[in-house]
Amino acid sequence: MTDPIETTQLYIGGKWVDPHSTEVLEVFSPATGEKVGSVPSADATDVDNAVRAARESFDAGVWRNTPPAERAAVIRRAVELINERGAEIGALVSAEMGATPGDVATLQQLAGTGCLAAYADAAESYQWEETRTGMFGETLVVREAVGVVGAIIAWNVPLFLFCNKFGPALAAGCSVVLKPAPETPLNANMLAEIFSEAGVPEGVISIVPGGVETGKALVDHPDVDKITFTGSTLAGQSIAARCGEQLKRVSLELGGKSAAIVLEDADAAASAPMLVFSGILNSGQACVAQTRVLVPRSRHDEIVDAMVAVASTFTPGLPTDPETKLGPIINEKQHAKVTGYIAKGKEEGATAVLEVDAPTVGTGNFVGPTIFTGVTNDMTIAREEIFGPVISVIAYDDVDEAIKIANDSDYGLAGSVWTSDVAKGVEVAKQVRTGTMGINWYAIDPSSPFGGYKKSGIGRENGKEGLESYLEHKAILMPMGYTSA
Repeated sequence: MTDPIETTQLYIGGKWVDPHSTEVLEVFSPATGEKVGSVPSADATDVDNAVRAARESFDAGVWRNTPPAERAAVIRRAVELINERGAEIGALVSAEMGATPGDVATLQQLAGTGCLAAYADAAESYQWEETRTGMFGETLVVREAVGVVGAIIAWNVPLFLFCNKFGPALAAGCSVVLKPAPETPLNANMLAEIFSEAGVPEGVISIVPGGVETGKALVDHPDVDKITFTGSTLAGQSIAARCGEQLKRVSLELGGKSAAIVLEDADAAASAPMLVFSGILNSGQACVAQTRVLVPRSRHDEIVDAMVAVASTFTPGLPTDPETKLGPIINEKQHAKVTGYIAKGKEEGATAVLEVDAPTVGTGNFVGPTIFTGVTNDMTIAREEIFGPVISVIAYDDVDEAIKIANDSDYGLAGSVWTSDVAKGVEVAKQVRTGTMGINWYAIDPSSPFGGYKKSGIGRENGKEGLESYLEHKAILMPMGYTSA
């Protein structure tokens, strides 16, 4: 462990400034308990200063009037800088939230820079203006940046989430004030400096670390035009209500309880590694985790045996240990929540066919891979988002029943179908009420829309759809009889 990063200033408008707040956020490793660093906890005055800088820069047009191709070039330069400093950034993220450096590199850095590159491509290819001919002749349709964006992100994949908020906002020409989770603020400061170095003008970007009150100040600020939030459904509901009172644009990427539907013709041995990984990636601390595995009753034992064999190799431990495949749970509170769900599953009659012992090293906030069988879809572990490495296997008799079970959820964020017949897999996927599906694996494609149905959120990220959520659409009606050609 290197010396803690003690930051005494806030990154406001692309500059380090003294905070108004006297409160400090201290960051400790969820794996070892060692101090990773500290930052000021921004108060309402600090948030106001950040929003004012964003408002002034937006109104002055220093970024929104920059041609899209030039904005794209700056984003691509940021990608280069992130990759150049990948080891340093990865080590910091790993220290803050506990994932192994390898998982940070693949699930966060590769995914995050992929999103940034896709948004740069979208900015260049997007049709910012078009002429339409309608009832009264020609109308010029113009797409413009929505304005000042307040972005609030979670702690589970902070590098990826940072990129997936900055990417579309900056590609659209917006100014951004981002509030990182109090558990993982240090990497946000580092990344913001990288974007400034890449060429984002002064005033356009700010970081306001803090907890709930900091977030409320950002959501409620009258000069914030749009809120984008990634986190829990409960917090998202509160944010949506506050934005609704103000008629403020809002997009929400929330929780999930995704179903992996294994069809009768699936290859159990070939499917098991990715099937298990999709359920317990990032120690299960992923909104897209495929935590309900639906299997045909006729092949139940075979598929479970294959999953158990794979999951048994996912060793929990310190992220610095080369043998570790699962890092710690983020904190004691979340650890207690996850272990409470495991106990609840047993109380309600499910059978834990796998419980990998958790190590006693470091903080002790470790949970080994856990697989339950005998689960019915009305059980707590099948309905609520656990956010830990816990998989519930649910048996079904026919495909229609599997689809019904998959759709019997308050959530609709992700899912997958496992089959040797891709066309059949697509047919099933189309019947599941969820925002993203994979066939024989799961991933978030940076060029395709990502978001949820039902309580999994509002709006879409990634691709053209993600860019459009940061735009306003203006129609300029030409005089009757006017022709632009």
